[in-house]
Amino acid sequence: MMWRASAELFVREAVRALSRNKLRSVLAAIAIMIGIGAVVCVVAIGRAGASRAEEQLRNLGENFVWIEAGSRSPSGVRTGSHGTTRLTMGDAHAVGRELLIKRMTPNVDGSAHVVNGNRNWHTHWRGIDVTYFEIKQWDVSSGAHFLENDVISARSVVLIGETVREQLFGEEDPIGQVIRINEQLFQVVGVLARKGPSAFGSDQDDTLILPWTTAQMKLRGRNASWLDDILCSAISQEAVNPAIDQITALLRQRHHIQPGQEDDFNIRRPDEIIKAQIETSHTLEVLLISIASIALVVGGIGVMNVMLVSVTERTREIGIRLAVGATEGAVQMQFLGEAVMLTLFGGVLGLFLGAAACVALGRILGWSTPVPPDAFAVAPLVSTVVGVFFGFYPARRAARLDPIAALRHE
Repeated sequence: MMWRASAELFVREAVRALSRNKLRSVLAAIAIMIGIGAVVCVVAIGRAGASRAEEQLRNLGENFVWIEAGSRSPSGVRTGSHGTTRLTMGDAHAVGRELLIKRMTPNVDGSAHVVNGNRNWHTHWRGIDVTYFEIKQWDVSSGAHFLENDVISARSVVLIGETVREQLFGEEDPIGQVIRINEQLFQVVGVLARKGPSAFGSDQDDTLILPWTTAQMKLRGRNASWLDDILCSAISQEAVNPAIDQITALLRQRHHIQPGQEDDFNIRRPDEIIKAQIETSHTLEVLLISIASIALVVGGIGVMNVMLVSVTERTREIGIRLAVGATEGAVQMQFLGEAVMLTLFGGVLGLFLGAAACVALGRILGWSTPVPPDAFAVAPLVSTVVGVFFGFYPARRAARLDPIAALRHE
C-alpha cells in the first residue's frame, strides 16, 4: 500500500513538472512518437512483404521442379517452348520413373478466347494430368477436379480460375455450364480456389485447366504431340537439386546432346527466386529499422536537451530539496522518472501513429499490413530504455549539484 502511494506521488510529481512547459514537453514527445511510429510501420511493411512472398512460395507446389522445352541463351533469355518439339511424352514418362521424383504431369499451354453467352474473355489455358493438382496443391472452391478417366478419354471438361469465373459468369453458378474455348465447346466442372498473383506478378486465377489430351486434340491440333513443360515434385525438399541433376543427365541422353552442346530444355526452380525475395525483404526490413531508429536517437537527444534545460531552470528547487534532506538518489530518480514519462508518452502516441500508417499504407499497396502484435510490448519498452539512456545524464547532473551553490542560483 505504501509502495502504491509512493508510486502515485512519483507519477503525479513527474506530470506536474512536465506540464510546467507544455509546448517543450509535447515537442520532445513528438520526436519520440515519430521514431516509434516509423519503426512500427517499417516492421509491419517488412513482415507483410515477407508474408506475401512466403504465400507465393506455398502456392508454387510441393518440392516443385519445372522442366521447360527450349533452352536459354547465355544472357538467360528463354528461346520459347511453343514450336519447340523436342520435349515429348516419352520424356515425361522417363522423368516420372526417376527415384527422386514423386509426381509428374505433362503440360501444354496457350492463349484462348473464351465465350459464355454475350460475355467473352481472353485468357490462358493449361492442359495437364490429374497429378497437377497434387503437385501445385490447388483445390477447388466449387465443383470438382476432373478425373484420370477424363484424361484418358480426352473429355471436353474444364476448370476455370476465379478471374475467369467473374468475367464470364459474375454471380451466376458456372458448374455444369458450357463455354466456348477457341470455337470448341467445354463443360465447366469446377472453379479453382483463388491463388492470387504469382511471384512474377501475373494473375494465377486468370486461367483455364483441362486434360492435356483434350488440349492436344482440340486446342493444338492432332499432329501436335510435343509438350511445353513437364511439371514434377521431388520426394523431399532436399532431393530437389539431386533430382534436377538426374533429370538433366537423363534428358541430355534421351535427346542425344553431346558434351559441350547446349541443352534443348531448361530446368527451373522458382522457389529459389522467392526465397531470395524473402531474404531480401528481411535484409531490407533490418536496414529500414536501422534508418527509422535514427529518429529515435534524435528524439532521445531532444529529451536530453529538455531535461538539461529543466535542471537549469529548477536549480534552486533542487538545492532546497537537497538542503532539507533529499538524497542524491531521490533527486536522480525524480528527473529520470520525468524523462521516462516523457518518452513513454511519446511511445504510446507513436504506437497509434504507426497503426494509422499501417492502415493507410495497406490500402495504398493493397496489402494486409497489421500492426505487429509484439509492438504493443516492445514500443513502451523501447521508449522506457530511450528515456533511461538519454535522461540519465541530466538526472545525474541534477543529483550532483552542490546544495549551497544551488540555493544561491538566481
